Amino acid sequence: MRLSRIFLLLILLNITAGAQNLPNAPDFTLPDINGNSVTLSDYLGSGPILISFWATWCKPCKQEMKALKKIYGKYSESGFTLLALSVDSERSIAKIKPYVKSHRFEFPILLDSDGEVARRYYAQVIPFSVLIDKQGKIIWSHTGYRRGDEIELEKMIKKLLTVSK
Repeated sequence: MRLSRIFLLLILLNITAGAQNLPNAPDFTLPDINGNSVTLSDYLGSGPILISFWATWCKPCKQEMKALKKIYGKYSESGFTLLALSVDSERSIAKIKPYVKSHRFEFPILLDSDGEVARRYYAQVIPFSVLIDKQGKIIWSHTGYRRGDEIELEKMIKKLLTVSK
């Protein structure tokens, strides 16, 4: 059995055991690309939330965003939320909105241009993703992106959606 599958099983066992010892995801409020304030805690309670740190200049991030778009399309109606936090600097922030529109991303795109939220989540390298359950407990985190990573992520999301019901 691959190490990643063993890790996934341990995570899923922890989820079903109540996940009492898992850390809470730090709450935050950030502007979205339209200037509206978005607060993480407003999304708690309905289902799992994936927080994805990315940037327009990051090629693996762009690949991951396309994969996440598919997952979001499959599970958003079931309670899954995706919050994509751009860590683009003030110099590259103008590229975000055109990029998002051209790829028709329907999930919230938030601006963490000073990197404050990324630091609170220890996102030192991007892409960096954090999956939290509907109570706000951190279930999983992952650095980088390789094709196929989304398969394991989707399994965890499906399991969390099943536990949420």
